[in-house]
Amino acid sequence: MIIRTPAFYKDFKCIAGDCPDSCCQGWEVDADKDSLEYYKSLKNDFGRHIESLLDKDEFGNTVFRLTDNKRCPFLNAENLCDMHIEIGQEHTPYTCRTFPRFINDFGGTREIGISFSCPVAAEMMWNAESFDFCDEINNLPPILNDINAELYFKLVKARKNAYKIVTDRGLPLNQRLINLLDFAENLQNELGKYTEQDSETDFFDVFRNPELINPEWLEKVDNHSDKVNFDNPKSCENTAMYFLYRYFLTAVYDKDILSKVKMAVIGAMIPSYFGNNAWTVHLWSKETEHSDINMRRYEYELKNNVNFSVNELKTRLTQI
Repeated sequence: MIIRTPAFYKDFKCIAGDCPDSCCQGWEVDADKDSLEYYKSLKNDFGRHIESLLDKDEFGNTVFRLTDNKRCPFLNAENLCDMHIEIGQEHTPYTCRTFPRFINDFGGTREIGISFSCPVAAEMMWNAESFDFCDEINNLPPILNDINAELYFKLVKARKNAYKIVTDRGLPLNQRLINLLDFAENLQNELGKYTEQDSETDFFDVFRNPELINPEWLEKVDNHSDKVNFDNPKSCENTAMYFLYRYFLTAVYDKDILSKVKMAVIGAMIPSYFGNNAWTVHLWSKETEHSDINMRRYEYELKNNVNFSVNELKTRLTQI
């Protein structure tokens, strides 16, 4: 199997209790099946303590019930994990063991990255000199799947072209993003019909998520700038590259490539509207990418909102 990662991936290290915005607060954590089986085998006080903290969310998933101030019940006063300390990292839930990493499997290729939702990862990506990738080969067998191989390889080739468009520093970033939208629109026409304009939610109201995790994000939305201003184009370029890497190839499942590219374009615009720093993109990511409610709504708006149409986004990119 080919393992693909960003070049800076191996430099990431969790700073645990020193984190300015712990991943152990704000989110409910799913207790995956394998972890639950292990917890049931613990016939001691800590096992009973774990059992007392399990709950069901609105989707029927088994989760750990947060404290009143939205902290994980295992997050102690030093911002360290009591479960990790008591039974070892290998027995914490899958989400905790892997965060902030994400994994996309495409048969014989596994793509791994880190998410902007982690403030340390966000700083790394924001400040990276380039968003290059490394491939390694291991002995793992390919992951069985039913994806269309012809479509997959078409998208792999297309993503390389998308990377070239975004990183063409001979052009200003706003023009590169306009070119990226044109490229995606043409590609979408090859893949199938794309219907927009079922929603008229105001552009900035789209960012007022129904599930609020950190009130600081809402303050940023309330005090947004009205025009795109790429004060730090390299960092915004990196942000667009993150979204292309993470989501572009997932169009192999739904043929909706245009929404994936819109996400990359809007991702690059987020700092100019809400704050020109890694912290802003981190807040957006934590609010949106890691909330099922918020992400489903955002994906709907990307495809259906008239204010997120290609023409509207291109107009915003020319108003600098």
